[in-house]
Amino acid sequence: MKIAFIGHKRIPSREGGIEIVVDELATRMVDRGHQVIAYNRSGHNVAGSEFDGVANGQGKRFSYHGVNVVSVPTIEGKGLAALSSSFFATLQAIRAKPDVIHYHAEGPCVMLRLAHWAGIRTVATIHGLDWQRAKWGRLASVYLRFGERTAAKCADEVIVLSRNVQDYFRETYGRETRFVPNGIERGERVPAQEITERFGLAKDGYILFLGRIVPEKGVHYLIDAFKRLDTDKKLVIAGGSSDSNEYFERIKQQAAGEPRIVFTGFVEGRTLQELYSNSYIYVLPSDLEGMPMSLLEAMSYGNCCLTSDIPECTEVVEDKAATFEHGSVDSLRDSLQGLLEEPQAVQRYKADATGFITSKYDWDAVTERTLATYATDEKNL
Repeated sequence: MKIAFIGHKRIPSREGGIEIVVDELATRMVDRGHQVIAYNRSGHNVAGSEFDGVANGQGKRFSYHGVNVVSVPTIEGKGLAALSSSFFATLQAIRAKPDVIHYHAEGPCVMLRLAHWAGIRTVATIHGLDWQRAKWGRLASVYLRFGERTAAKCADEVIVLSRNVQDYFRETYGRETRFVPNGIERGERVPAQEITERFGLAKDGYILFLGRIVPEKGVHYLIDAFKRLDTDKKLVIAGGSSDSNEYFERIKQQAAGEPRIVFTGFVEGRTLQELYSNSYIYVLPSDLEGMPMSLLEAMSYGNCCLTSDIPECTEVVEDKAATFEHGSVDSLRDSLQGLLEEPQAVQRYKADATGFITSKYDWDAVTERTLATYATDEKNL
């Protein structure tokens, strides 16, 4: 099959969970003999131009593990990058005449209608209800909701990452969707070295948040709760902003004067591995998620995880992680204090995490289930 991907920012890149998903799917589909085109945005990495790396360093067209990567024109600016890049990517994809165009996220799905009119099979993955995210203004939220409706009405298949969102599409649009979660591989644990030299961090000496610094991730709850803890452990907040500079500045002000809180900025490579490998607890205090890749990654490294009790997190962790009442600083503080005082419980969670998450979510199985949505006759695969 000839397959096109639209909606991610750039591959290879860790700008967000969508980029990880597209990277994993596209490269595995090439290994299975399919021809894959991934339409990258042009412009800079949302975490800063210093992280542009391979995705912007090889020109407008290059091959990445057999995936044909094409950079399309992109208008920089909050809300404009996804709109413009998906428009130009769709025009190029229609000319390329693939068997299927796979759109990722609600905003890019606005352009799915063009491919639908052109008679090309379309699949949409809804990674979360993006229009609910606090970083977007009213106009952007209306646009994202329009993309959601377009996917519901026009896509040949809609993929969702949680049962909660599957219920939402059924109740809101009368649309049946396919539940195809993300995958994960076992994390390779490494000793603390770079994080010790750069940030003064030691094994089990810190509580970790790692993800995009955006309002719906709930970092402001975590800072408030941590400041009320009696502990000599540090709180590490790792990640960059994503169209959310005002929020990032707000939480840095919130943490000002607290020497136990460490901001690392965007991380990747060895530093990322070390942060996952050596944390005492990984915390995800989100109000809103799709299917959080950072949570899967944290568990794959054998972390004790503490998450908010929203369905998109509890579906992932089941009873293999601790949870707290979402939006409640008091509940988060009490849960953190309990885990600090019960290292035996932390070790039990750590012992179970890797085997549980890697057996539950497998990228090869996810790839096969995704390919099944592409074919009008699944026997042809």
